[in-house]
Amino acid sequence: MTRSLRLAFVADIHHGANSFTKVGTAALSLMEEFRRFVADARPDAVIDLGDRISDVDHATDLGLEREVAEAFAPIAAPRFHLCGNHDRDHLSVAENEDILGQPLGHRTVDLGDWRLVLWAADSRIHRPGGFVLREADLLWLAATVTAADKPLVVMSHVPVSGHGQTGNYYFERNPASSTYPGAERVRAVLARAKVPMVCIAGHVHWNTLTTVDAIPHLTLQSLTESFTTMPGPAGAYALLELGDTVNWTVHGLDPFTARIDPAATLRRWMTPLQPFDEHPELRQRRLGAALQADRPAAA
Repeated sequence: MTRSLRLAFVADIHHGANSFTKVGTAALSLMEEFRRFVADARPDAVIDLGDRISDVDHATDLGLEREVAEAFAPIAAPRFHLCGNHDRDHLSVAENEDILGQPLGHRTVDLGDWRLVLWAADSRIHRPGGFVLREADLLWLAATVTAADKPLVVMSHVPVSGHGQTGNYYFERNPASSTYPGAERVRAVLARAKVPMVCIAGHVHWNTLTTVDAIPHLTLQSLTESFTTMPGPAGAYALLELGDTVNWTVHGLDPFTARIDPAATLRRWMTPLQPFDEHPELRQRRLGAALQADRPAAA
């Protein structure tokens, strides 16, 4: 791989009223900063990872989404959007598509030496029920990963790394809402890849890098989140540079960088041990030690 590909990312814009630590009233002004960044960085594409608004009701959400679409409109680079849970609380995927002027289902886009995988898995938080990992979504991803003949950037709103939420303002005490139930099946599908891969998501409102089975999973801080940068919003957006190395740089008040060797993402780790009390070799040792301890002492 010799050609460098540059992708700009923004996540969890949350345009609307301020809500908890989300400074939604700053969203449009921060989008101006993001547009200036894109104009200077001149990426090959711009990716919106979803949660463009803080939802209220159907009519209000339509207006908020349109205002965010207007904020994206001046960007000349190709743009690709995903829906987050707040984009779906009161609006359908079709309504989001109409506002943004593009399909929002599963898509792949070949750019340079890499393939962008926009995995549009169901991002709605169903009430009751929470997130639902639909079999059709998983099967589409499995087919895409299996057929891949070039490196992949897999993008979704909801992360699937299973990373811990200790310290997260929203999810430390609500971890079930941070990912899909059954996310381990998604990771198993990703591990079938025979090409280098990087996974990128939003939703959890902080910067993380979690490596699972040698596959790096990145999450991007929200544009308007403030719990890590109080009292002001993080103003976070990122540039992903893909070439002989993968470089991830988050800008704003909550900066983060990562450098990844694409070839190293092809390694696969040894299957984890079962619980110690179920491992036959360890159980045999314990039984042997117990029998030895029970033998009467020699006269």
